[in-house]
Amino acid sequence: MRILEGKEGSEAEKLFLKAAEIARSATCQRSRCGSIIVAHSEIIGTGYNSPAGEDERQRRCKEDKENLHRKVTDKTCCVHAEQRAIMDALRHHPEQIAGSALYFIRLDERGEIERAGKPYCTICSKMALDTGINEFLLWQEEGIFAYETGEYNKLSYGYGS
Repeated sequence: MRILEGKEGSEAEKLFLKAAEIARSATCQRSRCGSIIVAHSEIIGTGYNSPAGEDERQRRCKEDKENLHRKVTDKTCCVHAEQRAIMDALRHHPEQIAGSALYFIRLDERGEIERAGKPYCTICSKMALDTGINEFLLWQEEGIFAYETGEYNKLSYGYGS
């Protein structure tokens, strides 16, 4: 993990602002998230969280997650912003995804950027790792952090322990 500072940090902040614009399109009723994938200073994939297939009948945003079976590891009805960004990049720029960087942002209830916590989503970390994404970036309280995707995956599995 490394913290981005100076010019690199300023450029990353601009990219997080673009991810926040994408997040404003999210239709999840619980959380609004956005992701972009960047390769060679170009955005090659974008995504926001919304129900699978954008089908309102699939919506479970407000349901009590405690009622779901313990084997249901992803308690949300939404496809994650990171997953959508990866699928978008694979559709439109499959040759550029290896070595790219994934930026993730969450908005608060006012639509403002919410600082990220520690890495925790193994669903997205596995998908990023499998597609060859090199870095996973989070804007945390302490600054903007770039995690090598393998490290992000490992930290996600250790979340809460």
